[in-house]
This record gives sequence, C-alpha cells and structure tokens, in this order.
Amino acid sequence: MSELSVTIFTSRADEPSIIQPSTLRKVAWRLIPLLAIGYAIAYIDRINISFAALQMNRDLHFSATVYGLGAGLFFLSYSACEIPSNLMLHRIGARRWMSRILLTWGVLAMTMALVRTPWQFYLVRLLLGAAEAGFFPGVLYYLTLWFPASMRARAISRFYIALPFSTAVMGAAAGALLGLQGRLSIAGWQWLFLVEGLPAILMGFVFLRLLPDRPAVAPWLHPEEQQAIEAVLAREAAEVDAAASQSAPTPLRDPRVWLFGLANTVMLAVLYAFTFSAPILFTGLTHWSVTAVGNFISAMGLVGVVAMVANGWHSDRAGERFGHAAIPGFLQAIAFLLAALSHRPSISVPLLALTFVLFASMQGPLLMLPTTFLSGRNAAVGLATINMIGMVGGFFGPYLMGILRDWTGSYQVGTALLSVPMFAFCLILLLLRRASLRSLHPTDV
Repeated sequence: MSELSVTIFTSRADEPSIIQPSTLRKVAWRLIPLLAIGYAIAYIDRINISFAALQMNRDLHFSATVYGLGAGLFFLSYSACEIPSNLMLHRIGARRWMSRILLTWGVLAMTMALVRTPWQFYLVRLLLGAAEAGFFPGVLYYLTLWFPASMRARAISRFYIALPFSTAVMGAAAGALLGLQGRLSIAGWQWLFLVEGLPAILMGFVFLRLLPDRPAVAPWLHPEEQQAIEAVLAREAAEVDAAASQSAPTPLRDPRVWLFGLANTVMLAVLYAFTFSAPILFTGLTHWSVTAVGNFISAMGLVGVVAMVANGWHSDRAGERFGHAAIPGFLQAIAFLLAALSHRPSISVPLLALTFVLFASMQGPLLMLPTTFLSGRNAAVGLATINMIGMVGGFFGPYLMGILRDWTGSYQVGTALLSVPMFAFCLILLLLRRASLRSLHPTDV
C-alpha cells in the first residue's frame, strides 16, 4: 500500500483523522488475498466450461449455439439476483452472506458433471448464476467499508488480479484434469467440474471463520486503528451523500449508474464472448494440444496480473481514472479487428492474447469510479445495479458468438465484431466523464 497516511482535515477533537500506513497494510494483507481467492474460484467455476467444451460438446453432441446459450444463461439469473443479494449482504453482513454464496455455488458447480442434455445444461447454468449472484459487487461494496477513496483503485486492482490469475490457474489445471479421461469411468470434462467445484465449498467455511463484517469487529485491529478507519470512511461517506443529495436522490435515478451499467454490458459481452471461446479458438488456430493451449492461456493470465496492478497503481498515482480505462479499451478494439483480419496465427494469436491483457489492465480504475459517488446502502444498491446491467452482456456475448460460429463455420466474423462494442465502450466512458464533471461543476459543463 502507499506510504502516505490518509488524512481528513476537518474532524472533531475526539475523532481520529488519520489512517496510518501500517493499518492500511494490515487490512490489505488480511482481506485482499482472501477475497481474491474467493473471486478466483468464482471465475473458474463460471468459465471452466470453456475448457470442458473441448470434450463435453463432442460427448453430449452440443452445437456451438447450444453451448453458447448455456454458457450465457448463467448471466441472466446472476443479473436478476444481483440487487437482492447485495441488499442481503448489507443487512446481515459480508461474513455470513458471502459464505452462503460460496457454499451454494460450489455444490451447483459440481453438479455440472451430471449434465446429459441441453435442457439440463441450461438449468444448471441458470441455478449456478443465481447462486453466485452478488459475490463480485458485494466485494466492491465491502472494500468501501475498509479503504478510503484515495486507495481504492489499488485495493480493487489487487483484489481483481484474481480474474487474470484464475485464468492462469485454470489454464494450467485444465489439461491435467481433462487428461483424467476414463479414470473411474468418469469423463475428463466431468473430472474438471468435480474437482474445481470443491474449493468453493471449502472457502465458504474459511470466509465464515476469517472474514470480519467491518473494521469495528476485526480482532486483528487495535481499537485506535478501528476508530481511525471508521472515522475517515464515515467522513468520506457523508461527503458523498451530501453531493448525491444535490443531484440524484437514489442510485436508480442517477444517470451515471446506468451509464456505468451500459459500459459494463458491452465490456462483459466482449470478455465472455472471447473467454468462453478462447480454448476452442486457440486450438483451431494453432492445432496445439489441450495442455499447450492451457499453458498459453495460463501465461496470458499472468501477464494480465502484472498489467492490472501496474495500471491501477499508475491511476492512483496520477489521480486519473477515465483515461486509464478508455485507452486500453480502444487498443483492445483495434487488436480484435487486426486479429480477425489476419490469416497468420503468428499475428492473430498474440493479438488475441493482448486483448485479455488490456482488459485486465483497465479494471482497477474503471471499477473504482462508481465508489466516488456511491456510499453506504446506495453503494450496495448502485454497485449491484451496475453489475446486474452488465451481466446481461455476459449472456448475449457467448450466445451470439456461438450462433456466428454455426452460421459461418469459424470464429473469424465473431472476433471482428468484438471490436464494435469496445469502440462503444470508449464512447460511453466519454459520456460518463462529462456526466461526472457536470455533477461536480453543474454551471461549468
């Protein structure tokens, strides 16, 4: 964490006004790795069908359209349950609610091994989405209870490295698990679901034991550290609430919430259209083995970790958010277009890997932005709303990618079209920047 103390200059005489660097480091080391492991497991359990599909689609005779629809249905139920889930987290606390989320989705992730028909596939994916709903926006809300705004992009980046890191872990593990084909009369893709669902169940008990609801009840913080965090964050929340009361009275009436949701929609449509297709896509382009493709995707994830941390750190240092998200988004759109137009794997494969690295790099600055105008219960509702809207993109992206694959016989057209929503993403960020400036200086914009 930064070596700078976080100071609020206007405080009562009996109210701590400084969070010491040692306190922030302690909070970061206690919470961020735990949350990151939880989200890494979540991402693996929603995306592992991309590797399972290499065998599952053949064994169960699923077309690309059936696979894409099933992959995407997860996000419809996930989206529908986002706000209720975050309201429950706000009401009963992160420790119990996140533990419940982990336990239920772990069980359902393992039941994917029992799927035999398209309708069973659709049903389990819908149930898995409902079970996992609320974990990610819940973590974003939870971090606002521990970190001041000046530290939040770094905190989010360090938590969200779970996404590219989980890609690395999944890529490395998938080849080995698929290689268990036939052991104990169980298919390789079934081993994949059984083994990768178990960690979520175990982490549910870990969260129940180790995750404190808020600073005031954290046993590893001294009383003066608890008071300092609570006082500084309460002051920031009061300032955010005061600013919000002059513009939008509720998050659902704030245009910035809906613009962020729209940006999230197009971004996640691209992410999941690509990641659910990546193992099949790379295998077709390179004719590598499953193990080689897994290792390549693993390396891609590790580079994404470095990019995410570096861009989040630079965003906090520069105090700038929009450019640190828009520039990688624009470069991502260009990379998709060039990769689709190239007929040489030596060009298209590195470009496709670059798109994932660029996506990872923008997440810290982008995800920090809503917390600059949302706090308390409004943050719980607003962040869930943004993620709820965005997850609709997670449905359409893989589904349309599958349809285009069946219609055209390749992923080339679908890959080229992924550049369109990323250009739209950059345009939405410009509108968001203007809306944010207008809220701060209504007479100047």
